[in-house]
Amino acid sequence: MKRAKLIIAASESNADILYATRFRAPDAFVLLEVEGNKTLLLSDLEIDRGRRDAQVDEVLSYSALEREIQGKKKARPSIAQVVARFLKSRRITRVEVPADFPHLIATNLQKEGVKTTPALSTLWPERVFKTPDEIKALTAANRIAEAGLARAEEILRASEIRKDHKLLWGGKTLTSEILRTEMEIAVVRAGGEARGDTIVACGDAACDPHERGHGPMLAHQLIILDIFPRAAGSGYYGDITRTVLRGRASDAQLRIWETCLAAQKFALKAIRPGVAGIEIHNGIKAYFAEQGYPTEIRDGRWHGFFHGTGHGLGLEIHEEPRFAAATFQPGQVFTVEPGIYWPGVGGVRHEDVVVVTDTGCKLLTRYPKPFELA
Repeated sequence: MKRAKLIIAASESNADILYATRFRAPDAFVLLEVEGNKTLLLSDLEIDRGRRDAQVDEVLSYSALEREIQGKKKARPSIAQVVARFLKSRRITRVEVPADFPHLIATNLQKEGVKTTPALSTLWPERVFKTPDEIKALTAANRIAEAGLARAEEILRASEIRKDHKLLWGGKTLTSEILRTEMEIAVVRAGGEARGDTIVACGDAACDPHERGHGPMLAHQLIILDIFPRAAGSGYYGDITRTVLRGRASDAQLRIWETCLAAQKFALKAIRPGVAGIEIHNGIKAYFAEQGYPTEIRDGRWHGFFHGTGHGLGLEIHEEPRFAAATFQPGQVFTVEPGIYWPGVGGVRHEDVVVVTDTGCKLLTRYPKPFELA
């Protein structure tokens, strides 16, 4: 029996169907793949654009099928009825579906005589190995991220330090919200999509790795800038983090920043085919502990390094393979982002994107690592 894959999803929010079709649409549509041949069912609204843009073998009208089934009936047929009619016309009674396939549709398909089997992982496991075109798209997405970082650096350097250590820019107190907005405007101008979740966290706020940051920005405090835009054209993500400081750093701030950078350099040198990601992750945690930054709870707060060293990157900001679970292979793309979070000193994270090569790894990011912005 031929293997048939079925997915019903919106490609703006589902990476699998975007990967398989390269067609971006905000509403759900139907994709059937049989032995590598792909057929789309699209509404009248999308069918002309789909025939022009989708990288598939065949585009058919969902709306026409729907009208055919409805006939003179008042009630429109369900999605399951339309899809089942189409599948039976192809003599398909068994399909493999994603693990997150809508339960109601699966139940109704079975009532129509079509058996659904959920996949254990993605329907397209080859997504973990990026093609040369995907590497180009990821590189371009990271250039977009770099445009946002450049704008942040420009504004921070231009800001004035008030007596109360608050930063002044454009005649107003510079806040995390203002800087985040300026970064995301730069992202849009560079060809990216702004999502409002860029991290601009200052001081102890940055000791929570996913804290977006709020309120006035302060001089002489560590600032984590973590930007991860999606390229508007390709749908691929960039992801870069830099840790900077407007003013002068204390010895403690400089030491934590340099320790984190040394750990990232270790990871970048260690990544190569056959190496297990967990070995690198554990090595970094051990190094941090040796340097006086153990991972532990103190006074009710986590200190040290309590997130992953990296993650897969592509059409999703976090995608397979997981860094710690991976044994590296050529073509895989990861972020490399060790961090140290030490309340009273601040948070530091250095993040870049690499592709695993035959002999090691290659950086897809190129933004420098400034520290003191005077």
